[in-house]
Amino acid sequence: MAEAERIIGTPDVEGAEPGRDDGTENPETQSEAQAQSQERPKGRRKIAVLFAVAAFAYAIDLISKMIVVAELEHHEPIQVIGDWLRFEAIRNAGAAFGIGEAFTVIFTFIAATVIVVIARLARKLYSLPWAIALGLLLGGALGNLTDRIFRAPGVFEGAVVDFIAPKGFAVFNLADSAIVCGGILIVILSFRGLDPDGTVHKD
Repeated sequence: MAEAERIIGTPDVEGAEPGRDDGTENPETQSEAQAQSQERPKGRRKIAVLFAVAAFAYAIDLISKMIVVAELEHHEPIQVIGDWLRFEAIRNAGAAFGIGEAFTVIFTFIAATVIVVIARLARKLYSLPWAIALGLLLGGALGNLTDRIFRAPGVFEGAVVDFIAPKGFAVFNLADSAIVCGGILIVILSFRGLDPDGTVHKD
């Protein structure tokens, strides 16, 4: 019987060679598969955080602008902290803090590009701090892009509603604040060597 098995190539169970396909998986392959299956839910949670932060930043920016347009536009500024901070409704055709009012369409294109890049980067996101930072950027970009599309004087040329006016500083809105906070957080994460995929590198 053993001779017949040797001739037809049927492996003996006790004499099977390591690594041969005998119905069991390599332990290394199993550990890699388990690691990947654990990473997928973590990645989905980080993406959920990104979009939750973006939705919150977008919502408070949108609501604040609706209130400003309805209650503050064409009215006297409201003094919040003496002469140091006031609420004053203005329409800004430029970028954040009133920069570059002659390039409204270009800034609209840049904002749309930022949104697309963040959406694509989200697929490889495994870091919670990066999820928060990108969520702030995304929410702020969406907030100002909404103004560019739907407000006067026209589509892609709309003026952004700004209303936060510190003394001696440009007037801005909550979307601008979200963008700046997200950008600062990204700089900090980059200096600390933390990548969006969760890996840490040291130069």
